[in-house]
Amino acid sequence: MAEPVWESLSDYRGYPPEEMAARARAFHGDLRRRRTVRDFERRPVPREVIETCLLAAGTAPSGANLQPWHFAVIQDATAKKRIRVAAEAEERAFYGGKAPKAWLEALAPLGTDADKPFLEEAPVLIAIFAQKSGTRPDGRTIKHYYVPESVGIATGFLIAALHDAGLATLTHTPSPMGFLNEICARPPWEKPTILLVVGYPRAGCKVPVHGGLRKPLGEISSWI
Repeated sequence: MAEPVWESLSDYRGYPPEEMAARARAFHGDLRRRRTVRDFERRPVPREVIETCLLAAGTAPSGANLQPWHFAVIQDATAKKRIRVAAEAEERAFYGGKAPKAWLEALAPLGTDADKPFLEEAPVLIAIFAQKSGTRPDGRTIKHYYVPESVGIATGFLIAALHDAGLATLTHTPSPMGFLNEICARPPWEKPTILLVVGYPRAGCKVPVHGGLRKPLGEISSWI
């Protein structure tokens, strides 16, 4: 077993309490502006922006630092069409009987249905895959640990980075999503978790008032 190698924490930045509070308020205020969007312009997004945001996502912590994620970026119109057709087939089954009544009632204020035109209209789709295992530089296969937790954190980093860059996103989760493995040419041991839709909101885009209601601090946290 290899011995751990350590280095000095040289990039940490500390701030006075007042500045800490101001930075926290500013970050919260900026993220409060983030909204899930379903109407996108077709205007292309610079590749450099997407790549830099993916690098930001890749800085997320992960179990044993094994980084069990893969981000497949889809821009090709034919591939996006295939994804839309496959996703809408699953969505029709969902809305047509698979979903329990309570789930459909919870979705009702959002006005969603089985039609997903944004999968073709948005300039970028990012299929996020969770890797159950990986390959070491020496060719050995190694099991990954805390995969859902690690991928979830990286996805949060990615959404925040894209928002900070001035882009809108939609977390789309058709179920099952196995069709993404074939379309994105990913191996069967990778599990697609989220299809992130990325682009610029269309002029006049509207979002549900319901989505702006956030639980207060007292409901989402407790102190012991």
